[in-house]
Amino acid sequence: MEPFSMNTLVMCFAGGIVGGAIGGLFSFIICGLMVMAGCLVIMASGSDFVLLQVGLGPIFGPHVGGFASGVAASTYAAAVSKNHPGGAAKDILSSLMGTSWDVLLVGGLTALAGHFLLQLFALIPVVNMTDMIALSVVATAFLARFLFQKEMPWGNSKSIKDLGYLKTDDHKISWVPWMLPLPKMVLYGCAAGVLSAAMAAQAKAVMDPMAAAGVISAAGAFVVPLIMGWAAAAISLIALQLGTGAIQQVPVWHCQAILSALAYLYFGNIMIAGLVGGCAALLQELMARMFWNHGSNHVDPPAAAIAVGTLMLNIIK
Repeated sequence: MEPFSMNTLVMCFAGGIVGGAIGGLFSFIICGLMVMAGCLVIMASGSDFVLLQVGLGPIFGPHVGGFASGVAASTYAAAVSKNHPGGAAKDILSSLMGTSWDVLLVGGLTALAGHFLLQLFALIPVVNMTDMIALSVVATAFLARFLFQKEMPWGNSKSIKDLGYLKTDDHKISWVPWMLPLPKMVLYGCAAGVLSAAMAAQAKAVMDPMAAAGVISAAGAFVVPLIMGWAAAAISLIALQLGTGAIQQVPVWHCQAILSALAYLYFGNIMIAGLVGGCAALLQELMARMFWNHGSNHVDPPAAAIAVGTLMLNIIK
């Protein structure tokens, strides 16, 4: 697909409206399902279209309708139109279909912004060494925070002054506090990293001969091992979206999954990948304390950690 063709832009805009109406988290889960479906299509010797153009591309990728549009629409609904069903911009679980046309329009425009930012990032040295989809997700959330809530990326200055920038007020303002304390978080991150790396290892063993024989694309052969664990983690958030109480308190681990898979693809060692998973869990929590805890809208800690972590791995590989 041509990135700036009218058809591509119309599809991107429409996907953003749909994602905004569904809500941030549920649209991300749907994105994860599409990504997993795309992986399975490629493993069955099929096209990479579903994976690269739908699940990770302009049609419904995380940077467009598959997450970012819902985050920005939620921010606008809470701060500007004042009709967010949950009342708070950080609520990315609520559907926004019951709000107003302008909220959905913001979703569509955000998808276009995310798509354009991705093309821009690809042209900038060093920036293009990061995960540019994740970086676009963070950038549009920052933009929504600034435009609609008049806040800087780090959030509310009074909250930071009163509680301390990296403090959590005994977890009262923590993002997914059930993943804390840190030792539990790191242990889980290591385990999730090994799981994702194991999936990457086995997928790579299947993909490489298929790519060498010309059965599948080289891009598909690289992305499938990288993204399968991420997709499984995204799908697991169905429990967070639909559950209550302890059922809802599942780990958020797509950051650990993709960074560990990337580490395995670079270094070929599952133990190293597991250690990267533990470090990714810490990085994710750091991003939450820097950009989510004190903010008035959702700036995604996993996306921020994926962007930073990918850059670090690309520098040291």
